[in-house]
Amino acid sequence: MQAFLTFAMAMAQMGGLPEIRVDADNVVVKKSCRLIIAPGAIIRDENGDGVIHIAASDVTVEFENGSVLRGSSPDERPDGYRGYGIRIDGHKNVTIRGGRIRGFWCGIHAKDADGLTLEDVDASDMRRGRLKSTLMAENAVDWLRPHHNDQNEWLSKYGAAICLEDSKRVTVRRCVVRDGQNALILDRVAEAKVYDNDFSFNSGWGIALWRSSRNLISRNALDFCVRGYSHGVYNRGQDSAGILAFEQCHRNVIAQNSATHCGDAFFGFCGMEALGHPPLANSEFDHVRAGCNDNILIGNDFSYAPAHGIEMTFSFGNRYLNNRLVGNGISGIWGGYSQDTLIAGNQIEGNGEMGSEIQRGGVNIEHGAGNRIVNNAFKGNRCGVHYWVNDSSDFSDHPWGLANLPSAKVNLIANNTFENEDLALHLRGKVEVTLIGNTMAGCRRDIDADAEAVVRRQESRVSTPEAPSVDILGDARPVGARQHLRGRENIVMTEWGPWNHASPLARLVRTSGFQHVYELRRIDDALRINFKGRGLVHTIHPGGSKGGVRELVIKAEASGVYPYAFDVEAGDYQKTVSGTIQAIQWNATFFQWSDHDPRDDIEGWRGLEKSNSAVSILTETLNFNYAQRGPSDQNLSEALTNAKLSGDQFGMIARTRIRLTKGTWRISTISDDGIRVMVGSKVVVDDWTWHAPKRHEGEFAIEDDNEVDIVVEHFELKGHSILNVELTRAD
Repeated sequence: MQAFLTFAMAMAQMGGLPEIRVDADNVVVKKSCRLIIAPGAIIRDENGDGVIHIAASDVTVEFENGSVLRGSSPDERPDGYRGYGIRIDGHKNVTIRGGRIRGFWCGIHAKDADGLTLEDVDASDMRRGRLKSTLMAENAVDWLRPHHNDQNEWLSKYGAAICLEDSKRVTVRRCVVRDGQNALILDRVAEAKVYDNDFSFNSGWGIALWRSSRNLISRNALDFCVRGYSHGVYNRGQDSAGILAFEQCHRNVIAQNSATHCGDAFFGFCGMEALGHPPLANSEFDHVRAGCNDNILIGNDFSYAPAHGIEMTFSFGNRYLNNRLVGNGISGIWGGYSQDTLIAGNQIEGNGEMGSEIQRGGVNIEHGAGNRIVNNAFKGNRCGVHYWVNDSSDFSDHPWGLANLPSAKVNLIANNTFENEDLALHLRGKVEVTLIGNTMAGCRRDIDADAEAVVRRQESRVSTPEAPSVDILGDARPVGARQHLRGRENIVMTEWGPWNHASPLARLVRTSGFQHVYELRRIDDALRINFKGRGLVHTIHPGGSKGGVRELVIKAEASGVYPYAFDVEAGDYQKTVSGTIQAIQWNATFFQWSDHDPRDDIEGWRGLEKSNSAVSILTETLNFNYAQRGPSDQNLSEALTNAKLSGDQFGMIARTRIRLTKGTWRISTISDDGIRVMVGSKVVVDDWTWHAPKRHEGEFAIEDDNEVDIVVEHFELKGHSILNVELTRAD
């Protein structure tokens, strides 16, 4: 039943706004007012349509200082947040000012709301998914899927702090969103002004645009919008981004924003309709020059991404000017199939450390045409500029390719400096490039060009491109404001997203068979550890070179499986952590296979365990992040290293006997590829296939304290590989 609240007749002060006390769901606002919410109040959106409904145009809604609209209690898990805080549907020129909104699936949802203004709103701590990737291994379940949104998939799947749909001339300024997944979604929004906001430390997207054009996005802090990263272990990004622009977003100005430490700093993609992919494919759609076109990215800091500083594919006429693109894991700019792009005046430095031989370094463009790379400063990249053509690509047969005839012609590289590059220019396949006035100094190699590549050299100079005239709004200066956090090593992930470098943090960082090690960050001298666990000892050590980070080390005194829990307390900070030490000694045998494919000849494959070339070791853990390498690269034993077992077509069979107490136990695995776990004669985990990294769980019961035999079988076919096996109590 809707609770229709009327305005208080008395005014808070002369000339002030009438007051509404919000203490129940379904408050309807039809006139300008000030909202007052009691401290600590939890107001749930019981019917899923919003707690507060703005039901008129031309109204201003202010929040009383200290009032918080909270939809879930602070001790609930963020993936369980539900409902909407404020809804606006079909009303114009609404202003919402000064609100604090917490604990909803979506804090503010506005549709058909031309002229909306949101200012000084803090919508932090919104719905976010619990991440299954760990420090040790990525989990593919965490990948975001931004390619479809015409049915509101972004909002329905992921939630958002603020979601604006089908609106024009909206303004979002001085707002804050942290500790969420997606901060701001602009869905079919035009002529918006988004500036001076801080949408940092979220696990999805800072600002996400869908079919949105002619918007100004300036001077926003969008740092650490990231997932899928563990420094030195894997750098995936999983389609998180500081700024996302999908499906034909045109003529937007992205100016002087800081989007560092994001999965991609800027991630643009022409869209599935533009490419002609079902279900959006339409025979009447004009694919000529379909893409995310004519956008200007100017003066931004797009650095320290696990993947790319700028990714923009299948698009036309974009300009990337005077941006900082430093320390990105794969590339500074990735522009596959892009045409008529201007890349000018950018600082492009130290990119490509985690890339492949195909994509790595400063600028990478496959099948690009009419692109101009001029007046940039390249330094210390694995490769400065890489153009190539992939003859096996089938995009030319798709509607987009047939309409736009992608090629690699009329490309210009002029007036750039290349300093200390591993390779300055890499040209592969049937590419055509004109080189004018570039300077190279200290590069290991200046140019590597295939015989098919056409390279023209000219002596004439190229004039510096004129900077576009754009109106940049905002008083904030986010670029460079977080210099103390420069470097990808400062991406510190938790199960709920990136750590904000301000709150205390306790997280598991290393495990071995007999030991778990936790980092304790920003926890002061009032630290207290209340530990519970039999058969274990724990000690706290200083973090040494890690700048004061402490370590809590938990060790098992003997073999066995030991659950534990501990409370961390320091001032107002309290956190309960639990885990299980598996003090197990495995006898693991590794071998290469070629003639006995385990999917077709399991007995022949198992027989290789006893072959002369097989190598057995004793190990306290089955936690192997092989990546592209093999067993001999894991530093497990001298004999295994000398066996030179490669990273493809290898197998492992590991066995142990361990005493377990009565109860229900759980085997958890992450594997790539095939995995099978047997406890006695029972198969507990079974996915004997070629697959990407995948998590599995299986349970078994022990009637009385007893010894059990466990066998783990794992095979790798080719490519990336990982194996992680954990044994914990399920009850």
